[in-house]
Amino acid sequence: MKEEVIVKDVMTRGVIAVNAKDAVSKAAKALKSNAIGSVVVLDKGKAVGIVTERDIVFKVVAAGKDSKKLKVAQIMGAPLKVISLSAGIQEAALTLRAHKIKRLPVVDKKGKLVGIITEEDLLRVYPGLIDVVNELSEIRKFGPSEVFTGVCDKCAIYSEALKRSRGLLLCEECQEEDES
Repeated sequence: MKEEVIVKDVMTRGVIAVNAKDAVSKAAKALKSNAIGSVVVLDKGKAVGIVTERDIVFKVVAAGKDSKKLKVAQIMGAPLKVISLSAGIQEAALTLRAHKIKRLPVVDKKGKLVGIITEEDLLRVYPGLIDVVNELSEIRKFGPSEVFTGVCDKCAIYSEALKRSRGLLLCEECQEEDES
């Protein structure tokens, strides 16, 4: 039984984006007004890059360039690293670490931008994942004849007579359905 939390369940939806031809000042205003650290860059509707606070500070402000004249495409990080909606969060975490990035845009099967997953998103769910792993470890210590109290993994109804069946905890009714 391998059940994995997927990117779709953890990602942030409603990604703020700017056009590649927009002035850097527009990207900076989007960062400020939305209290975020990055914006995804679109070109003809397709995600092609990302601009972070750091990009603006280092490549524009510290370099003494005019943010109203400089285009987003000139400072964005590209090529853009993305991840699929259906990828596991472990893959997302490994991708963030491997590329030394903090944000990973999420795309659907057609390559359309649908969200973003960040280190913060992963840290938000991490304590819960530890609890689930510990609980599964405890459950696996017992044999199939043990009876548990909790919520059925199939019908999600509370039962005081859950039993293990094929790696799941099932109520009596779902056990009967599973056997037939």
